[in-house]
Amino acid sequence: MLRHEFRPGRLVAGVVFTLAGVLYAGDAGGLWETPWFVVAPVVVGGLLLAGATEAVSRSLRRRRDPAPGTPGTGSGTAS
Repeated sequence: MLRHEFRPGRLVAGVVFTLAGVLYAGDAGGLWETPWFVVAPVVVGGLLLAGATEAVSRSLRRRRDPAPGTPGTGSGTAS
């Protein structure tokens, strides 16, 4: 059983921030040269992608889950 619900927007944001860290670490280690202006578009674009992913995920989750208080969901008052 899952301990929390899956949030794909957070996964996308984590991957993008990890990519930004790898870019800076490679530059600091001398493996490649990363211009200073490269990471900002990566982070901003990643945040936009994460937001869009979360919006789609939330709309799909809302469509799939029944409304609170509907019969048969176990919520509401007992009679």
